[in-house]
Amino acid sequence: MTSITGAHDDGTHIALFMSLLTGGGVQRCMLNLAGELARYGHRVDLLICRANTREPGKVVPTGVRLVTLKPAPSVWGRFSALKADPEGIGALLRPVLLPLKSASKLRYLADLACYLRRERPQALLSAMTQPNLVALWARRLADVSTRMVITEHNMLSSRAEHLGHTWRWRYLPPLIRRTYSFADAIVAVSQAVADDLATTADIPGKRIIPIPNPTVTPALLEQARSRPRHPWFAPGAPPVVLGVGRLVEHKDFATLLRAFARVRETRPARLMILGEGPERSALQRLSAELGITDAVAMPGWVDNPIAHMAGAGVLVLSSHWEGLPGVLIEALASGCPVVATDAPGGAAEILDHGAYGKLVRIADVPAMAAAILETLARPPDGERLKARGEEFSVERSARRYQDVLCAP
Repeated sequence: MTSITGAHDDGTHIALFMSLLTGGGVQRCMLNLAGELARYGHRVDLLICRANTREPGKVVPTGVRLVTLKPAPSVWGRFSALKADPEGIGALLRPVLLPLKSASKLRYLADLACYLRRERPQALLSAMTQPNLVALWARRLADVSTRMVITEHNMLSSRAEHLGHTWRWRYLPPLIRRTYSFADAIVAVSQAVADDLATTADIPGKRIIPIPNPTVTPALLEQARSRPRHPWFAPGAPPVVLGVGRLVEHKDFATLLRAFARVRETRPARLMILGEGPERSALQRLSAELGITDAVAMPGWVDNPIAHMAGAGVLVLSSHWEGLPGVLIEALASGCPVVATDAPGGAAEILDHGAYGKLVRIADVPAMAAAILETLARPPDGERLKARGEEFSVERSARRYQDVLCAP
């Protein structure tokens, strides 16, 4: 990594708050950011609700202090939220105070407020909607001058639409509109997320700062130099079509399976889906119905998905929505060609509206199959893809976050 200029040598005390230590893209990005800010000379605390790993020391970057918050009874979390914003009872009532089961993050509100009163960091950054709300209430409870920066990673409108069966989601936008107004700065991981947040929650667009996730690290680039031991990646083997993500409905791996079945009618290929989730059984049944079981592997999560990307013929993102899909960035950085749905979110921004990978309509099986076939037949230049991926480096992103967190 190159040396840093303009680093804050005064050792600004910055806290980062998220729910879990490990998991999906949000956790990886926050860990990347924490490590980079510590490398710049800041004093960095990483606040979490649960470690969810037996060896947190192997996950937390050097120079970052891990703080695990203590939960309180759920009823105390609801009381604390109301105490933090008694005038907002109208917005709090349906999504926070009335549900039979309260949001799990609320249980950590009181201890987060205690941390802020005790440690008094100069800035606190939170990520994701529920932690954002909890962090904003915690600062009000603590009554400290900590600069509050929140980060939105999801398309609020898409989540509200697809999670409408969870009734509290219908009442979330008014709560976000009110509570996010308490923030000193609001960051969105893509322009699409920023625009969606402004429209759905009626937040002035000028208040929202788009900053891409800190995704590409030296470690990621090193991982891309290796290849999986799986026989499908052996030299001369048919190309591997790769999908990566949680096996959940909105990732729509069913469309990918159907598109791959069409690809197999034209040329030899194999499909590997890395990830785990509740849709596994349904996807396995669909694979059998399509007659492609012999050419489909679903190994779950793997230690080095980047190596799989570097060895794949094409990575396909089939989602119905995304905030800023890190798998696309990771694939580009490893030189892997990509095909993605032109879904709400940041995919089109990453691919510069088709300049770095083909975009297809959501759930369009023929279009996805055609894009996969064309990409396999005429793959783009790998070095050009890598250069695009490195535009989403941890250093570029961390510099921008530093400016926001350390603003006067």
